[in-house]
Parts: sequence; structure tokens; C-alpha cells
Amino acid sequence: MTSDRRLEILRAIVEEYVSTQEPVGSKAIAENHSLGISPATIRNEMAVLEEEGLIAQPHTSAGRIPTDRGYRIFVDKLATVKPLSSAERRAIETFLDGSYDLDEMLKRSAKLLSDITKQVAVVKYPIIGDSQGREKMAISGTAHLARSGDGTDLSSILEALEEQVVLLRLLDDANPTVNVTIGSEQKDAHLQTTSLVTVGYGLENSHGGALGVLGPTRMDYAGSMSAVSAVARYIGRFITESS
Repeated sequence: MTSDRRLEILRAIVEEYVSTQEPVGSKAIAENHSLGISPATIRNEMAVLEEEGLIAQPHTSAGRIPTDRGYRIFVDKLATVKPLSSAERRAIETFLDGSYDLDEMLKRSAKLLSDITKQVAVVKYPIIGDSQGREKMAISGTAHLARSGDGTDLSSILEALEEQVVLLRLLDDANPTVNVTIGSEQKDAHLQTTSLVTVGYGLENSHGGALGVLGPTRMDYAGSMSAVSAVARYIGRFITESS
């Protein structure tokens, strides 16, 4: 496993790439992150990260970008769920408190998640008492994919998202703990240039629903994890108070 210093450099590369959408060089890391090491040392450590398959060099650039494996290490070891600001929390409460029933809540939640994360948002919930096990679902923000600007095959992704069964399947493995599926880990071949952040919600000790956001692998993982957690808590509270 790579050293703590290399993990910090990997964190810096991910954060820079998410922010700038440009391959990251050692100079940018040295200037923008207080790591206390020289650009030459950073270059040496980046060479090791590349050998380990955590970053890669696009053909047209001297900088590096994270690989799917690099994002996985970042999420598992480095990413922290950054707390929402008080203004963001108030915005969520105000937006969702206007819901008058579960259908309205699902639609508002999907719109809110999409607005916060700038990704595609999907929310589902089982229809209570339905003998066929059908589920309600809301989706919002597919236009964000077109603005991601990372060269992915948008047509195949959007085609997959048009299939309701694909959308529902995306949330099948959601549980009360936030889960992140990155790039090649996606089960659907059309979605393997995207990442998915999901979490389950609902009444305690009963089957509830799930929500998630889908976007390019170059997404703000910490921010997306925070957003899905917060919205799931508010939906769970709405369901509890309405039951």
C-alpha cells in the first residue's frame, strides 16, 4: 500500500482535478497544497502513484489525472463527508418542508439533490401495500451530464437512464451507509464512465427507499456523500412524522 505522503499527494491530485478539470502537475500541488515538500519530491511520488495505477497521464498533457482505482483509494481512505453549512441545511429544510405528500417529497428531493450536487439525482420508494412490489421513482438533472465536459459517451449514458429498470437497479444495493460505486465498478456497461453515490432511508426495521446521484468519475465525492446523507435524513424524518 502506498505511503501516507503519497496518499496526501493523491488527495491533492483528486481535489485539483475536480476543481480545474485539467490534468494536475507537481507545481500546482506544491503551490496550492501545504504539503511541505518540493515539486521535485512530488514528481517522484507521482511516479510511484502512476506505477501503482492510481494516476495516469493523458497523451496530450504533462499532468496526471486519477484513475478509477485512484478515486476508490481516495473515497475509502481520504474522503471525509464534509458537513453542510447552516445555510445549506436551512435551504434543504425550507425546500422539503413544502412537501405535502410522499410523491411531492420524492420529486422535490430529486430536484434538490440535483441542484446541490450538479449531478443526476434518483430517488425511489416502495409503494406501501402494493402486492407486486412496485416502487415510485423520481429523477432530475440529466442535463448536468451534458455540461460535465469530460468527453464521455453521453448518448449511451442517457439511453441507459431512460430505462426505468436501469435506474431502479442502480439503487438496489443502497443501505443506511453511504456507498460509492466508481467507474468500472458499475454493473451497467453504459455507465462505466460514471460514478454513483447512494444511501438508503426509511422507517427503522422496515424496507425503505433509496436515493443517489450519478455523475462523471471526476465528481466532488465528499460533497455528494454529504448531500445524499442530509437529504436522506430529511426524507426519513418526513416519513416517520407522516406515519
